[in-house]
Amino acid sequence: MEPALPNHIAVIMDGNGRWARMRGRPRVFGHRQGTETARETVRFFSDAGVKYLTLYTFSSENWKRPQREVDFLMNLMGEMVDREVPEMMERNVRMVVLGRKDLLPERGRRKLEEGERKTAGNTGMTLALAISYGGRQELVSAARKLAERAARGELKPEEIDEKAISDALYVPELPDVDLMIRTGGERRTSNFLPWQSVYAELYFSEKLWPDFTTGEMRQALDYYAKRDRRFGALNDDSAGDGQ
Repeated sequence: MEPALPNHIAVIMDGNGRWARMRGRPRVFGHRQGTETARETVRFFSDAGVKYLTLYTFSSENWKRPQREVDFLMNLMGEMVDREVPEMMERNVRMVVLGRKDLLPERGRRKLEEGERKTAGNTGMTLALAISYGGRQELVSAARKLAERAARGELKPEEIDEKAISDALYVPELPDVDLMIRTGGERRTSNFLPWQSVYAELYFSEKLWPDFTTGEMRQALDYYAKRDRRFGALNDDSAGDGQ
């Protein structure tokens, strides 16, 4: 029997700045190194057969960072799209972006939209890049969409259910998260996919993101495969013991 494989993995890529500081280098050096880890992550999970991978690339809170660092990250994302789209085409990977794209610099936004267009027909793994993303902001956006539909008479309040909310999210086709990984030693989800991750298994690694190797990725998959995912129900072993 094949081990259980998560359908959707979400990753909080934490620790680039600390990794660079430990080496006496500027934070941007860590961010650039982190892109290499991201590339290996896409390759590894695509080869493993994972259908959806979401990377927390730039949060809504990251706009508060020094402008020089923000500018570097915006340019780096554009470079990454140019560099990675050819390999995405070879691997049949589809790229989508979730977040406030309207807040992005025009050049970076065009690059990302170009990547989405070029890979739209690919049928392998879907790579979702959470950029200018905040989970609460996504839920506020969904609530506004539903309120606007109700105001137009297209939707009755009693028709608003979980599916209606899911359909109003930034990228409705993304399924619930099965496994959420966070590197860097922190143990919180930091406003990342709160609606989609309510039943996610959480895997925390002490490794800083640039040091998160394919061996660590295998460990995360092994951890997931050993979890007993009951979604609030009881399994046969616990049915009679009051748990």
